[in-house]
Amino acid sequence: MTKPKAGKYDRSAEDLGNVVALEHVNLGIADQGLATVFYMSGLGLTRDPYMMTSIDNMWVNVGRSQFHLPTMAKAQCLRGRVGLVIPDREALLQRLGRVKGMLGDTRFAFVEHEDHVETTCPWGNRILCHAPSSRFEGMALGMAYVEFDVPAGTAQGIADFYREVFATGARVEGDAAHVAVGIGQELIFRESDAAAEAYDGHHIQLYVANFSGPHARLLERGLLTEESNQHQYRFQQITEPATCRTLFEIEHEIRSLRHPMYARPLVNRNPLQTNRAYVPGRDGWVPEPTRAEMDDPRVEMRRERFEEATRRAAG
Repeated sequence: MTKPKAGKYDRSAEDLGNVVALEHVNLGIADQGLATVFYMSGLGLTRDPYMMTSIDNMWVNVGRSQFHLPTMAKAQCLRGRVGLVIPDREALLQRLGRVKGMLGDTRFAFVEHEDHVETTCPWGNRILCHAPSSRFEGMALGMAYVEFDVPAGTAQGIADFYREVFATGARVEGDAAHVAVGIGQELIFRESDAAAEAYDGHHIQLYVANFSGPHARLLERGLLTEESNQHQYRFQQITEPATCRTLFEIEHEIRSLRHPMYARPLVNRNPLQTNRAYVPGRDGWVPEPTRAEMDDPRVEMRRERFEEATRRAAG
């Protein structure tokens, strides 16, 4: 086998910060029927068949992440956008077109852009649907990012907060802070001059590898809002490390990797299946390859070893 060449690979590109997964976005909804039409029939996602199967809440699977949609008298609206990776743009557009009539009396809408399809749920939440690409590091179906509109002048402080409190990768590009929260996943905090809407209590959930470190730093700053259980705690305010000034509010549900639901397998259906064009064995969604084949320097070694073994057997 040839001697490894130094510098051939960017090893730092494989590093993960302390935050390992963006698991769900929680948004209150006013009507499960409308949510079913939008999330399942329109976007082509999957209602979790095992959890929250009554009418008080619904969990919607999207790859390895979820939307949690509890039924509330007044629906919640995220101050920003959720970015999903959904394969087959044309099929997505057809589904959205088919549900347009059923959602005609709501805020539902969809618009095509060059690199995504922008959809709006019945209560005004904006969900941007992207095709799989190298931008999302091999993700074929999933929740790639949550982007928040934040006040001008806060991006750097927000990036500093996540670096110092959560020991995860965070950078500022232009007017936005980008925080790494999993493979192909990030939180984006984009500065905006628009007047901020009142925070209505929606939340996000993250899994972290070092659970106690961020807890201690949040406790020291007086930011913890809930000691949920052994595996979970919550906080709401993102503050500037140097001044403790509040920069933005969004409740974070923080779970450890020992949480019983960490890496729980999620069912994802194949939305192309219909009773009119049914293909046996294709009910479950099967991801298509989105990455180039990895290098394998041992291919030649195995070939030579096989040839030597077959020569000996023949002799």
